[in-house]
Amino acid sequence: MLNKKLWKKRLYAILSLDSHPGHIAAGFAVGVFISFTPFFGLHTPMAIAIAFLFRLNKVTCITGAWVNTPITVVPILGLSYKLGRFLRGRPAGELPLGGGIEWHNLQKYAKSIILGTSILGFIAAIIAYFVCYYLVVRFRARDAAQAELDKEMAEVGEELE
Repeated sequence: MLNKKLWKKRLYAILSLDSHPGHIAAGFAVGVFISFTPFFGLHTPMAIAIAFLFRLNKVTCITGAWVNTPITVVPILGLSYKLGRFLRGRPAGELPLGGGIEWHNLQKYAKSIILGTSILGFIAAIIAYFVCYYLVVRFRARDAAQAELDKEMAEVGEELE
């Protein structure tokens, strides 16, 4: 089910991208924000479109869009609904999910859900940016080849092709 070698390989691939740590972290953070939106099934296409539109790192943006998994989606959706209701001045009740999490079942709660997911997604994106930036910098400091590439990028002031 969980292949540690595969996950380590994917993490290594992201941390060793030939890009500025801020660029990598920004792509990941935007992807994390997208993963909190209630538009299930559209996270990957949205991440690709936004990555192209804003010239973000596509790999990290798509990876960030996969942060919210089927295991975490229901609790985040419920918390977002409660937060949205609270911010709209309404009593925070439970999100009725009897019909499932398809959009046609959630449509009547859309205002509260979108408000809540936007705020939670923004907070998660900020945290994800700093964590990803820290991990990339830390990884590059340990890897001599990556440290040299980082040094060259800092001297030139831009990404190396």
